[in-house]
Amino acid sequence: MITSPASRTLPADRPPAPVPITVAGTGALALAAVAGWTSGLVLVGGRVVPGWGVSAVLLVLALGFRRVAGRPRRSALVRWGQRALIGAAVLGTLAGVAGDVLNGARYHVLRPEGRDGCRAVVRETAFLVLGAGEAYAVGRSGWAVGKAGSWHVDDAYRPVEFGTYALTWGADSGLLRVSGTGTDPVLDGGLAELDCGW
Repeated sequence: MITSPASRTLPADRPPAPVPITVAGTGALALAAVAGWTSGLVLVGGRVVPGWGVSAVLLVLALGFRRVAGRPRRSALVRWGQRALIGAAVLGTLAGVAGDVLNGARYHVLRPEGRDGCRAVVRETAFLVLGAGEAYAVGRSGWAVGKAGSWHVDDAYRPVEFGTYALTWGADSGLLRVSGTGTDPVLDGGLAELDCGW
């Protein structure tokens, strides 16, 4: 009997992976890889989950799908693609954790809320003599996909933590104005328009 190359790469003794499990697992891996390398975050019950945390949860979920599926037959392309996505998600998660730990990141959910539950979330970091911050607009979905604004401050000062900011809301959007002090000025940025339009 002649065997084809496909029969050597996909052993006949294992059943093929169920399509929904393969799609769900690969989709979760793709989202984990993207979340690990983006500057997004999620607000859950008033607590901030950074992008690397979302990536870690999705990675565990995807690996759970793989475990449920067992070791079914998969094409070489699917196996290679899933391994690449696992690697990207793990590296993105580790880079995010390292960035938050090394820079002493602190997350703040600011009050008051804007119209329709729009929230301002700030990530502040400090490394050596430079402080930095990023503002995010989080709507009812709880997701913030990208930054609404950012700033740098002298002497590792954290303006939001120390209350030197103003948050105002209009009918459609909000404005976060960050100010330093006389000795720790804002070097660049400091204004963030907050729009939770989606």
